[in-house]
Amino acid sequence: MAGAGGSGGTAGEPGTGGTGGTGGAGGTAGTGGDGGSITPDAGRFPATAPFYADVSDASLAADSASIIAGVQSRGGWGLGRFQIDFSMEVLVADAGTARRSFVPDEESFWSPDCDTAPVPLPAGGRIEGESGYACEGGGDCHLLVHQGNRLYEMGRANLVGTNFVGGCLVVWDLGRDYWAPASPPSFGRGDGCTSADAAGLPIAPLLFTADEVAAGEIAHAIRFILPNDRIRHRTYVHPGTHATPTASGGTDTPPYGSRWRLKADFDESRLPTEGAKVVARALKRYGMILSDGGKVALTAQADTSSTAKWDGLLGSRDLEAIAVTDFEVVDGGAAYAWGVGDTECNRDPVGD
Repeated sequence: MAGAGGSGGTAGEPGTGGTGGTGGAGGTAGTGGDGGSITPDAGRFPATAPFYADVSDASLAADSASIIAGVQSRGGWGLGRFQIDFSMEVLVADAGTARRSFVPDEESFWSPDCDTAPVPLPAGGRIEGESGYACEGGGDCHLLVHQGNRLYEMGRANLVGTNFVGGCLVVWDLGRDYWAPASPPSFGRGDGCTSADAAGLPIAPLLFTADEVAAGEIAHAIRFILPNDRIRHRTYVHPGTHATPTASGGTDTPPYGSRWRLKADFDESRLPTEGAKVVARALKRYGMILSDGGKVALTAQADTSSTAKWDGLLGSRDLEAIAVTDFEVVDGGAAYAWGVGDTECNRDPVGD
């Protein structure tokens, strides 16, 4: 897509996976919501959630070498370099922020995968790649809002006047570890179920912030994306729960949900800034998880409301010295073929 700083395609059963944008830093906050505030707090799931696991000593996937070679042979990273997208916003709504009902978008909302609950829209907020709540640039227009113990994540959000249209919405309970072995219905929100990202994962907990980088530590895995021809067709591994038919890669490409780890011997002195080295250390310890399809490899959170700012801290191309071949793929367990038998989403829609 040609959106200004889009991070990937809107998820879904027939989803295209998108092509992403150029990874801009985003615009100034717009208007259109009711009450509330905007802060850098994205909310966090319980510490037992897989995003916070140290994988620095985890076993490698048996096909790690072939996956790395397969992606490299297809051109490596989208745009040909390891670039960062800074356009993703995480808004915080206070308890008094009104929630607005939306009309599901026919092309990017699926049942029972997606939720229909009304969504809080803080005043002065904006969606991914835009200056307000209107989706005007052709990007993915993700809307991420944290209110209390709920995280609302929507793709293809578009509010013009009183007309609010949205793609797949997931209302995440931040107090629940969906990925624990005993968590019903099976794993995550259900094997075969998508979210606002193609892999069926939450977005906000995988974004890294300017405040984290300035403090010197990112203590979680990071969201990353690849072009569709470098993602395995209809296949995912946990913690992912979904894949797309438009991912066209073969068995020598990674499935959705796969976790990549920067090699321990990667020489961080090759990176130009201390901020880039902080990200590299997180990639060595926590890795990055394949979450969506697109061009810009890594996704950071916009610095609209953070104390620290990206300018002078980390640039969009500060990690371009890191090649696909500097990574290895962590063992993700069994691979699931999406859309076959019981890998169709079987959850019941929920509201809030």
